[in-house]
Amino acid sequence: MQNFFEWYTTNSNQNCPWLILGKGPSFEKHRDFDLSGYQLMSLNHVVEQLPVTAAHIIDLDVVSSCHEAIDRNAKFLVMPWIPHVDNRPGELTLAELVRQDVFLDQLDKQGRLLFYDHLQNRRSGKGPLVRVHFFSSEAAIDLLAKAGVDQIRTLGVDGGTTYGASFGTLSETTLLANGRKSFNKQFGPIAQTILETGADVAPLDIESPIRVYVATTEEQMLAVRVLEYSIRKHASMTVEVHPLHLGGISIPTPQEKQNWPRTPFSFQRFLIPRLAGHQGRAIYLDSDMQVFRDIRDIWTLPFKGSQLLAVAEPGDTGRRPQFSVMLLDCGALDWDIEEIVAQLDSGALSYERLMYDMAIAKVRADIDSAWNCLERFDPKETALLHYTDMSTQPWVSTLNPLAYLWFRDLFEALECGAIDKTYIRDHVDRGYLRPSLWYQIEHGIEDPLLLPRSAKKLDASFTAAFKKIHSHGALPWTNQVALARSIARDFARRTGATAFLKRVQARFDRS
Repeated sequence: MQNFFEWYTTNSNQNCPWLILGKGPSFEKHRDFDLSGYQLMSLNHVVEQLPVTAAHIIDLDVVSSCHEAIDRNAKFLVMPWIPHVDNRPGELTLAELVRQDVFLDQLDKQGRLLFYDHLQNRRSGKGPLVRVHFFSSEAAIDLLAKAGVDQIRTLGVDGGTTYGASFGTLSETTLLANGRKSFNKQFGPIAQTILETGADVAPLDIESPIRVYVATTEEQMLAVRVLEYSIRKHASMTVEVHPLHLGGISIPTPQEKQNWPRTPFSFQRFLIPRLAGHQGRAIYLDSDMQVFRDIRDIWTLPFKGSQLLAVAEPGDTGRRPQFSVMLLDCGALDWDIEEIVAQLDSGALSYERLMYDMAIAKVRADIDSAWNCLERFDPKETALLHYTDMSTQPWVSTLNPLAYLWFRDLFEALECGAIDKTYIRDHVDRGYLRPSLWYQIEHGIEDPLLLPRSAKKLDASFTAAFKKIHSHGALPWTNQVALARSIARDFARRTGATAFLKRVQARFDRS
C-alpha cells in the first residue's frame, strides 16, 4: 500500500492539472468541456459515471456499494488511513481493513490503493495531514494542493442542498447524510486550503481567477493588504487583487474645479475595463474595506442585461445605490478615462451623474446590501465592512469602535506571513500610519481603544495623509460628510431620532 504523496512524486503527469468531480448540479456540464487535458478525481459515487485517474472515497460503505465501478473506472482508489464508518472515523486502519476485505486486498495487491493521514492522533506517519471536516471535496482539494498540484478545477462541487440529475437516485439515501444543512459548509475549508497553499482552485464552469481592483494610494496600501487578506481568507476560489494606482494609466484633471475628484482615487474605477483588456468580469472595491464572506457570491451574480452591478441600499435608509462595491462586465464597457473627463469638460456629463448615478453604464442594484455596511457590523449579516469615516479609520485613528475587527485580520495576516512587520514599520516611518499602531503591533493589542495613554500620545504630531493634501488645513468635503454622518449616527442612537438621520444622509447624498 502506498502513501498518496509518495505516489504523486513518481507520477509522470505531475505538471497536468486535476479536475475534481462531485455530485452537485454542475457535474452535468462535464460533457461541455474537453477533459482530456486533466487528470480526473471522482468523489464517492461519481466513479460510477466515467473513467478517472483516482476515485477519492472517505466512507467504507461507499466503497462497498461502488466496488464494481471502482474496479472498472478508477486507476486508483484513494482513502484516508482511518476510513469513515457512518460518517465518522472508524476504528480500523486501512492496513487492517485490507486483511478483512477481499476487494481492498485485491486493489492493494494490484498497487491501486493509496492512502493519506487525516487524524493527528491516529496517523500512519507518512506525508502531510489532510484536512477532513465536512465533505469529501475539502479533503480532495487539500490532498492535491498539499501534494503540490498547481491548478485544481472542479465540477459538481457546488453549494446548496441538491445533487445533479445523474445522482437523483441517491437523494433519498446519501444526500447530506452527515447531518449538515447545506453543501455550503465545504467552502470555508476550501478557502483555508487556498490561503495556506496558494493553489489555483476554481470551478471549471466559472471564470477565474476572481479579479478584484482596489482604488487606493500608496499611503493606503496597508489597508489594501488587510483587505486582500480578508478576501482570501474567505474566498473558495483563487483571487487576484490589483491596486489601481499601480495600473500605469494617468488620469487627466477636469478643467472645472467642481468636477475634480473628491479623493485622489475617485476616478480610478474607470480604468478597470482597460486594465482588464475589456474582457471578462471585475470587482471594484475601495481600500477602506474588510470582507467577512466569500467574494465568490458577488463574482457569480448574473448581469441580466446590465453592464454593472451596484449595491442595493437597505430600503429604510433612503439612500441611492452605492458604487464603492461593483461588479463590472469589462467586455461591455468601453470606458476611456480621457473621454470621460472630456465629457465633464464639455458639460455633456456632470460630476453627480458620473459618480452618483454611474450614468456611463447600464446599472442594476443587485448586490445585497450586506456587501457595503457603512461603519456598521452584524456578525450574522455583514459581508463587507466599509470604514467610510476617514478621520476614524483604524490605521489613522484609535477611536473607531470597530477597529478590533480590522486588527484581528491584521494580526492573522502577520502570523501567517501574508504581511511582514517590516512593511508596517516602513509605512509608520513614512507617516502613512499613526505611530501608536506600531506600539499596538509590538504589544499585541487587538483593540486600539485599550491602548494606554502613553501610546496614544505618540500620535500627537501625526497628520493623516488625506488631511495633508489640503494645505489650507480644512477637511475636504467628503470627510466633512463622513464626520457629519458619524455625528448624526451617534445622535440618532442616543435619541432614537432615526428620521433625522435619514434626512442628513439624504442631504449629503445630493451633495
